[in-house]
Amino acid sequence: MIHISSQFDSGNIEVRDASNPQDIRLAIRPDAGGEFLQWFHFRLHGVRGVPLRLVIENAGACSYAAGWHGYRCAASYDRADWFRIGQTSYDGQQLVIEFTPESDTVWLAYFEPYSQERRLDFLGRCARSPLVRVACIGTSLQGRDLDVLHIGEGPKNVWVQARQHPGESMAEWFMEGFIERLLDAADPVARELLRRASFHLIPNINPDGSALGHLRSNAAGVNLNREWHAPTLERSPEVLHAQAAMKPVGADLFLDVHGDETLPYVFIDGSHMVPGYGEKNLALQAAFLENLKRASPDFQTEQGYRDDRFTGEMMTLGSKWAAATFGCVSLTLEMPFKDNANAPDPRTGWNGARSQRLGAAFLQPVLEHLRALD
Repeated sequence: MIHISSQFDSGNIEVRDASNPQDIRLAIRPDAGGEFLQWFHFRLHGVRGVPLRLVIENAGACSYAAGWHGYRCAASYDRADWFRIGQTSYDGQQLVIEFTPESDTVWLAYFEPYSQERRLDFLGRCARSPLVRVACIGTSLQGRDLDVLHIGEGPKNVWVQARQHPGESMAEWFMEGFIERLLDAADPVARELLRRASFHLIPNINPDGSALGHLRSNAAGVNLNREWHAPTLERSPEVLHAQAAMKPVGADLFLDVHGDETLPYVFIDGSHMVPGYGEKNLALQAAFLENLKRASPDFQTEQGYRDDRFTGEMMTLGSKWAAATFGCVSLTLEMPFKDNANAPDPRTGWNGARSQRLGAAFLQPVLEHLRALD
């Protein structure tokens, strides 16, 4: 008998009918408030050698339904090695996943998850380094800690945060790669960075949404990346606490790490459209992008968002708020849920490991940016 469950960290699925393995009917549960839905993560048990056809019936009603075109579901037998299911199709209404598992148990997810336990383990390892001070800048709506890692004692201040949108788990994989290289005592780039700057790193600014299996919102159904103009304790304490931590020290560089459901590319949305950004920051931003292209072939500048995409809500976004508040270069990184179309991997698509490597690659352009500020 097939059993389907999602009552675990970041789990999300509704089972409508699992009586026929060739026609399992499912639905994605919306975020709190009902505005957003797309993230799923669930486990099937008792399926070794059973040909499965799973139908997510409400895929066409998801927040970014166009993102299902060309998408392949992520799967794992051990929650460590994740691969993509080739027979994933979308007809404009339903997402259909077809495969025959090789194990009794298999986990399926929108993207390779990054768990709360992994985050706590990683923070614990980082805290053992004499270079790191782990602090709590406040708590989420449901009382989860908002952790920040302070690394380095240089005069410049660099802020990096991830998972405003909790379903974008590639962002936390990126943070792990960034931090691991920054703490590598044998890495000359890392050593020079810590001499020049103080890093303030928030691996997960939306722990409630991550635990609840949300796509874009916190426990109250609020999109944190539309709250930076006027956050409140009642709606968005996560943003309020982050701003309170940032204001006393300021920022010489701000990076907000995300994932994009539709575009199969790695790209950056800059702050050049923010009023008063200035010629200096325009030049520094352009140099950062060129340096990043040299540091990582996964990054490109041909594909991305239009400059007018966020015109009506610009100052509600974290990176735009930071640019206007601190007068610094402020960037939003986007990674794909699908694959990098310029360097596809048929087995894994874009995944956690590739996100980690991109995080590590970011150290070089950050160093060049700090050098340019001297």
